[in-house]
Amino acid sequence: MSAAEPVDLTVADLHPALGDPALTSMNFLNEVSERYPAAVSLAAGRPYEEFFDLAAVHRHLDTFHRHLVDDLGHPPEQARRVLLQYGRTKGIVHHLIARNLAVDEGIAVDPQDVVVTVGCQEAMFLVLRALRAGPTDVLLAVAPTYVGLTGAARLVDLPVWPVAPGSSGVDLTDLADQLHRARSAGLRPRACYLMPDFANPSGVSIDTAHRRRLLELATQEDLLLLEDNPYGLFHSEDGPRPPTLKAMDSGRRVVYLGSFAKTVLPGARVGYVVADQRVALPDGRVGPLADQLAMIKSMVTVNTSPIAQAVIGGRLLEHGCSLVAANTRERSAYTRNLRHLVAGLTRRFPPGEDGAAAAVRWTVPAGGFFVVVTVPFPVDDALLDRSARDYGVLWTPMAHFYDDSLPVHALRLSVSAVTPEQIDVGLDRLAALITDEVARRAG
Repeated sequence: MSAAEPVDLTVADLHPALGDPALTSMNFLNEVSERYPAAVSLAAGRPYEEFFDLAAVHRHLDTFHRHLVDDLGHPPEQARRVLLQYGRTKGIVHHLIARNLAVDEGIAVDPQDVVVTVGCQEAMFLVLRALRAGPTDVLLAVAPTYVGLTGAARLVDLPVWPVAPGSSGVDLTDLADQLHRARSAGLRPRACYLMPDFANPSGVSIDTAHRRRLLELATQEDLLLLEDNPYGLFHSEDGPRPPTLKAMDSGRRVVYLGSFAKTVLPGARVGYVVADQRVALPDGRVGPLADQLAMIKSMVTVNTSPIAQAVIGGRLLEHGCSLVAANTRERSAYTRNLRHLVAGLTRRFPPGEDGAAAAVRWTVPAGGFFVVVTVPFPVDDALLDRSARDYGVLWTPMAHFYDDSLPVHALRLSVSAVTPEQIDVGLDRLAALITDEVARRAG
């Protein structure tokens, strides 16, 4: 828009969150990708596209339709209505999600405690909207924090207090300290948000012992935990995965946020929330938190697309409701790419060398999509733009995941949407950028 164009509103007339960096972050990263389409992208946390199959979408839809008729006993007219008409606000695949959680995670869930949402982003928004009851409410979140959570919190006027990750994925001492500091200041901490498995953006996981201690602390402090788990199936090591917090939760301390974007199909935009916490109602009855979230959802998106849900439901049915079984190819590809990227960093920045290589470090996650690279200079959006323009490689500045303006000397690399060959090209270009940036600052 030009300066001479007539103006009807100013940003100051709109919700204050609209000027917040958390809400502009995703748009900025997408715009950079669009401006430099030839650049190798080690930025996007999108799932691998090689296995996308348009014909499978139709098959999944047919599978779920047969499930409605053959398994649930719906007459043809009713089955058609379920798929094509406005639907149940809490969703139509809630029973299959409950089965999936039992099969893959050992989580016992009443299907009535599940709300199917428009992606996990809506699930986060519904929970935060419900929890934010007054101006003294705050949310704790392990830093660095997924920017979608920070942005959703901004939109419901819920301040986010960072909690240190420590070496275990969450510093329990700092979590307790932040709770006490907030309460001493007259504030009410409503919940703590975290990704225990291969967190976005850090890639760090919380071990089982610390998960158990976290649940004990939540019980002692009367605190809800918001467990976001989009990457948990993609572990790269042999042996059993750590149990989710929800699987270990015997006191209804955990609100569980799930997504099918990484495990089935991002284009379906289907997520869910398990909210089994009991809510006392004005008339003396007690109902699940899921019912309250559904009331909010009815005023936001009305319901989640039944056709999209049917595609997810069909995929679940075809694999015995196990997404572990449905994602063997994907897990193999992500494991291959993660190991290839870590090995590539080691070759380009050998341990023990002097110069730029000596100051470059990186995480080695046990799975998931992301590796964080620490470099000897601040990393910001201007450097990303120059990297894309002059070096042909995209990545994500870690500054996007911190809720302050302090300089951050790190960037995030994603392995999920690239081939090993693209990783090699991207790392060559990244190494050239780092070497040149170190030399430029030294000279």
